[in-house]
Amino acid sequence: MVIKNKLPRKDYRWMFLLITIMILTSAFTLLDAFVIPKSYVVVSQESIEALNSNTQPEPAGTENIDQALLNSVEKIQTDIENSLLEEEKTEVIITDHSYTDENISINIEVFDENGIVFYVADIQISDVSYFKTAFANDSYGKNITQTTSAMAQANNAIFAINGDYYGFRDTGLIIRNGVLYRDISSKTSEDYSLTVDSVGSLEIVDTNEVDGSSLIEAGIVQSFTFGPTLVINGQVFATQDTSVSQKANPRTAIGQISPLHYIFIVVDGRSDESLGMTLTQLANEFVKRGVTVAYNLDGGGSAAMWFNGSLINNPSDGHYYGERNISDIIYIGY
Repeated sequence: MVIKNKLPRKDYRWMFLLITIMILTSAFTLLDAFVIPKSYVVVSQESIEALNSNTQPEPAGTENIDQALLNSVEKIQTDIENSLLEEEKTEVIITDHSYTDENISINIEVFDENGIVFYVADIQISDVSYFKTAFANDSYGKNITQTTSAMAQANNAIFAINGDYYGFRDTGLIIRNGVLYRDISSKTSEDYSLTVDSVGSLEIVDTNEVDGSSLIEAGIVQSFTFGPTLVINGQVFATQDTSVSQKANPRTAIGQISPLHYIFIVVDGRSDESLGMTLTQLANEFVKRGVTVAYNLDGGGSAAMWFNGSLINNPSDGHYYGERNISDIIYIGY
């Protein structure tokens, strides 16, 4: 009897299953990588447009917020446009003898006629607030002095002339920038002062008949006491009754064509280059330019005109002592 050995039969089913799984896994991996679409975040068309415009997508129920943001953006745009317009309006044009911006216009002419050198500034301002005065060292008092140039620079003036040298006297009506500092009449028969009111109009007042407090209540913002009056109602008013008025001298004076439109004149004198003017000659220069009222200020060695950082004229004291120290200035500026 012959006995045969039986070998165990191998089961390949698990192998086929494993191979099948591997094939399917590989196929899925390939499909997942290159074929099957997958979305992580759903992005709407509105969100895409918002992203492209560097804004956030519009959540539901935010209409009020969006309107507020829109209003804000429109306001910013308006502010920018207004700022650009303001820059255009505030453009400043400056030359050697002129200055122009939206509020101030200054034009200075230099004349050399018949041995007389003088300087005429035609000035127009939009408001009396640009017509200013300053004291030496910013102090009201006696024997407090500075040059016109120093005061002009200290106050950021555009244009300046010497004032009435109030500190040289103990009498006179002194109102500066709306403040009453002195109201003491000289008690003479002709004690006239020049005033500037709140609308920029010049007027001659008799200080024997008015008082400073009432002038302040009436809106007077500046006053000057020196004189004499040169022009009234467009006619020469200056007299030749004193040796000072009859003699040619350096002069400073101010006149008005109309409120906020002024003529400032400074005359060189006491030199080989310029003789100076009599008061009548000075008054005539104002009348020729259509001035209705004009008033003489401190002259002589004090006469000075300053513009845009430099002294324009040649003060008579400059030949020997340099620019004279005085009590106050009238200036145009901000």
